[in-house]
Amino acid sequence: MSASDRARAADALVIFGITGDLAKVMTFRSLYRLEARGLLTCPIVGVAVSDWSEDDLRSHARSAIENTGQAIDESVFGRFADRLSYVQGDFSDPALFARVGEAIKGAKQPVFYLEIPPFLFATVIKGLSEAGLTSTARVVVEKPFGHDLESARELAADIHQYIDESQLYRIDHFLGKMGLGEFLYLRFANSNIEPIWNRNHVAAVEITMAESFGVEDRGHFYDPVGALRDVVVNHLMQLLAAAAMEAPAGDDADTLKDAKFAVFRSMPAADPEHYVRGQYDGYLDIDGVASGSTTETYAAMRLEIDNWRWAGVPWFIRTGKRLPFTQTEVRLVFRRPPRLGFLPSIGNRAPVESQLVIKLDPITGIRLILDAHRADKGGPQEITLDMEFAEEGGEGPTPYEVLLLAAMEGDSAPFTRQDSVEETWRIMMPLLEHPPPVHSYAPGSWGPKEADELLRGIGTWRGPWVAS
Repeated sequence: MSASDRARAADALVIFGITGDLAKVMTFRSLYRLEARGLLTCPIVGVAVSDWSEDDLRSHARSAIENTGQAIDESVFGRFADRLSYVQGDFSDPALFARVGEAIKGAKQPVFYLEIPPFLFATVIKGLSEAGLTSTARVVVEKPFGHDLESARELAADIHQYIDESQLYRIDHFLGKMGLGEFLYLRFANSNIEPIWNRNHVAAVEITMAESFGVEDRGHFYDPVGALRDVVVNHLMQLLAAAAMEAPAGDDADTLKDAKFAVFRSMPAADPEHYVRGQYDGYLDIDGVASGSTTETYAAMRLEIDNWRWAGVPWFIRTGKRLPFTQTEVRLVFRRPPRLGFLPSIGNRAPVESQLVIKLDPITGIRLILDAHRADKGGPQEITLDMEFAEEGGEGPTPYEVLLLAAMEGDSAPFTRQDSVEETWRIMMPLLEHPPPVHSYAPGSWGPKEADELLRGIGTWRGPWVAS
């Protein structure tokens, strides 16, 4: 497929699994918002096994959008509904793909979005290929991209029988929360930030993804997976790459992906001695969770990046369910300055380390934590300089708006490439092969106390920064 084909805007969007939960919670709302912004320009064909009419699909779309809390403008919804059509059938039936081909007849740059389990990816892509629909197509797939290194390679091999890597867009919705471009712009466009974003000034980096909710009714799905596979190997490693990578040397997607890959390639495999697993009390009572399950609902670890920018700086990742708040952030902790002996009025107090916090979910913002004299505290204390992006810059698009629009425009930059998928699995494999015991923790706490030991000699877990 040529570069011009890849860059051509989509003239048809075909969504397999449009009757499923992801479409209900994310896809319809995101497409509606794109319609409202004037960015949706092609017909949308839903494909599923449910025996629905097109009116059923439109009614379902309206309910799904309303249930997300999105206010509906009738004129916008009317335009959106007019784009929708529906094809019913079994994904293993070649006749289904002939009907899909008829529904998008004349389309020169279709985008096929597979909101279906990974074990069906190859089946659907094979059907599309044999129907002659993939030569200029882009195919969007959802995680998980395997459950370990071997299965990730097998999945890619199955798919690559029918399409090449340049046609495959792997969604990681965290790359849409605060777009990769926005994150990198903040890093590299500010000459007061970039020169100190390295091992000479940074003592540690902490990445936190805290969730106040639990597994709830998802026990059947979650128990075979756990926190490491669910969010660390994909979401949080992608955040790590965005925070650690060098400035890409060019403006094309492959150059940016090369920079991310270089981060992963420079990372030693994770050490199980620096890995703590937790499980919240009550998890074993959830329907679908195996009796005596040792699946982790909390994971914390220390990682290293062995390159010129980051050698010697520990990177700490933690994530968990049923924690006090829902918040995702990247926090740089800078090196502590020496005691200021020339100011005897402050006694023996040494200045505390400065911190820079970028929060990405559920809202985005930036915080700078400095040490300064405070009249109300009678001496030096921390002060915070905060900015919420929604208040200064306006509300941004939702993650799936960012990613679906990028897929339709042929911009692969926010999507994950296979070599990076394999490297992140390589890094995490020792933790899967030699997992430490799982520790219990109380819902509403910050996880098992054993996780504090990961930061011995560095300090303690800091934050997260939660809006008041």
